[in-house]
Amino acid sequence: MVEIPHQIRRTLRRLARPLRTGTSDKGAEELAFWRSVRQAEGSLRGDHFEGFFTAHFGLARGFYDGKRMLDIGCGPRGSLEWASSAAERVGLDPLVGAYRELGIDDQQMTYVEAPAERIPFDDGHFDVVSSFNSLDHVDDLDATIAEIKRVLRPGGSLLLITDVNHDPTPTEPIEFSWDVVDRFAPEMEPVAVEQFEKPADGVYQSVAAAVPYDHGNPARRYAVLSARFTKRQMGG
Repeated sequence: MVEIPHQIRRTLRRLARPLRTGTSDKGAEELAFWRSVRQAEGSLRGDHFEGFFTAHFGLARGFYDGKRMLDIGCGPRGSLEWASSAAERVGLDPLVGAYRELGIDDQQMTYVEAPAERIPFDDGHFDVVSSFNSLDHVDDLDATIAEIKRVLRPGGSLLLITDVNHDPTPTEPIEFSWDVVDRFAPEMEPVAVEQFEKPADGVYQSVAAAVPYDHGNPARRYAVLSARFTKRQMGG
């Protein structure tokens, strides 16, 4: 999911305790979260996304020309609006229907209401799949990874930015560490992997700060993983 002011995030974390289970509770928390963001900001914009899709991963804007793009757990900020030269721009989120009250119908991309565990597209449909601040929001990590592999074409790119090493919350129920990269094998080959400290409250702010994770510190600390993968040509 996309970023919010740290004051709102802290408030929502306090309200989220104790941990509740169930996708309906999670959806209610997510929607309340975005309503609070919209109230604070007035409108939901995603101007920051282009830099993370391009400069952060060392990709030019032209890399996306003519490509079919899928953003998993996209939220309501219009994460792919910037990619005007892409052939297809799809944001996938189980709360799309609820997000319509937040203005997504005015954005220049297609929203599809579905969970990451059941992506309603054919095998190999997409050239680029992204998951920014959303992989720990899913209900079933293995099923989500399997679906990402399925819908990405051989030679296609997966772009991943995610929290690691955090305790589960109602909106982020999945817990994993750096070895989540290995769970994409053997189909997905890591091209670039970066591990960051989390000095800022938000994922995107922490990536922008780019403080390398200190493995010399023995404490297991909340941090951020960034990884770019290419899907291998299997059996060829």
